[in-house]
Amino acid sequence: MRGLLIGRMQPFHFGHLQVIKSILEEVDELIIGVGSAQLSHSLKDPFTAGERVMMLTKALSENAIAASRYYIIPIQDIECNSVWVSHIKMLTPPFERVYSGNPLVQRLFKEERFQVTSPPLYYRDKLSGTKIRNRMLNAEDWEELVPDSVVMVIKEIEGVERLRHLSKKEIIE
Repeated sequence: MRGLLIGRMQPFHFGHLQVIKSILEEVDELIIGVGSAQLSHSLKDPFTAGERVMMLTKALSENAIAASRYYIIPIQDIECNSVWVSHIKMLTPPFERVYSGNPLVQRLFKEERFQVTSPPLYYRDKLSGTKIRNRMLNAEDWEELVPDSVVMVIKEIEGVERLRHLSKKEIIE
């Protein structure tokens, strides 16, 4: 069986990793959709789809998850919920089960007769992209919340500096 998980992963963190490991106990292969792929360089979505694919690929490899078990596919948003599932199906290999905690995503896939499961959330009080990005902005320890390979990618792309620069108010002269 093949499953589908979609997330923005801004950035990829240990919570995402635990969800993926858990799902891989239930399915043979997992399609990991990198959501909102068209967004980047904002406080909510600072990393490009390519950078997030890099984070995922390196973190899954670092954690000995065989590349033959997953597909990573950037997925751009479309502003038309009635055709969104068809959009996803066009971009991905076939799948039978969808993993999402998002009520809208759950509803859209259920209406198209997919099996929908809400994955467990791991340490959500600490492990959220918002909290990690806030730690980056406030010069707090964010590195403990993401795999080492993700730390390396963020340092390579100067992600913390990007986020801090984006957080500055515009200077009017």
